[in-house]
Amino acid sequence: MLENHFLIKKKKKIQDRIYNLKRALDYNNKQKAIQLIDIKIKALLMQKKTKKISELYKKKNLLLEKTRKIQELTMIFQEIKDWIEIFKNENDIAVIKEIKSEYKKLKKKINILEKYTLFNNKHDKKNCFLNITSGSGGTESQDWTRMLLKMYLKYSIKKGFKVTVITESRGENGGIKSITVKVKGKFAFGWFRTETGIHRLVRKNPFDSNNKRHTSFSSIFVYPELKNKININIQPKDLRIDVYRASGSGGQHVNRTESAVRITHIPTGITTQCQNDRSQHKNKNTALKQLQEKLYNAENKKKYIEKKNINKNKPDIKWGNQIRSYTLDDSRIKDIRTRIERKDIENILNGDLHEFIEASLKMGF
Repeated sequence: MLENHFLIKKKKKIQDRIYNLKRALDYNNKQKAIQLIDIKIKALLMQKKTKKISELYKKKNLLLEKTRKIQELTMIFQEIKDWIEIFKNENDIAVIKEIKSEYKKLKKKINILEKYTLFNNKHDKKNCFLNITSGSGGTESQDWTRMLLKMYLKYSIKKGFKVTVITESRGENGGIKSITVKVKGKFAFGWFRTETGIHRLVRKNPFDSNNKRHTSFSSIFVYPELKNKININIQPKDLRIDVYRASGSGGQHVNRTESAVRITHIPTGITTQCQNDRSQHKNKNTALKQLQEKLYNAENKKKYIEKKNINKNKPDIKWGNQIRSYTLDDSRIKDIRTRIERKDIENILNGDLHEFIEASLKMGF
């Protein structure tokens, strides 16, 4: 009976981990995409469009490669479930050994895949900025922001990150209205990014003579360091250069020689042209300079849009956006997304955040 209870409990834990991996890897949508490709291929086979069919097969194979590992886990998990059913009927010790062996194999594969999926954001390797802003509530909220800063500084020390203050607005009684720090280190953004959200504190207010229970909010916003420096490196293989006869004024010489130059940057489709000079060489140099400027402006625009999109994710300081609740007088900290609850408040406020952060990364937040 005890063995059966143990197996059911372990099965549930493994099932949850596979579910989180499916979510993090967007498994269900990939499966739907594969089915859609199969439908398209079937239609194109009748039309004998071999080029398009070949392109679709490449897409399908890429998706299959991305879903294969999850399918392997699912197959092993199904085998374990079958063995558990056998054990229920036969109660054989040899079956238990087989189940434990399969569990060990599955756990190893899950651990590897979980590490792979932790950092799937394109900016995860970068340094980051951590902004903490106190909500309404005056001194109490500002003190909560100070406590959060201390918590993240201690977490950073544990991770070996270097932290420098960028901007700070001090509040009353040693509190902080808002602060932005730069966190420098390997995968700094990856480790911090899931902390974005509202952090809620409930405690007896130390600034109130009546010592009443008080709720405070502080907003955390984490964003990657995006390099402002733009290097425009134009490769000759990326250019198509066309020469043609210049039109307009310039006399007979302009009409007789192909001095005008048009340059197309193949990866972006950006084109420039010049026909101002009688020298094809000078026109080419001018067109290249124009192309460099256009590419620089395009990159600048792309970075501006990227930063704007990142800032859109900045949470409003309100009840519905909270990600974690710190109830000090009940000695309970609850992560709303991962549903992890802990009682060791002192450890957490001293930077022991790894369980919360790793769980949220595994769940794809």
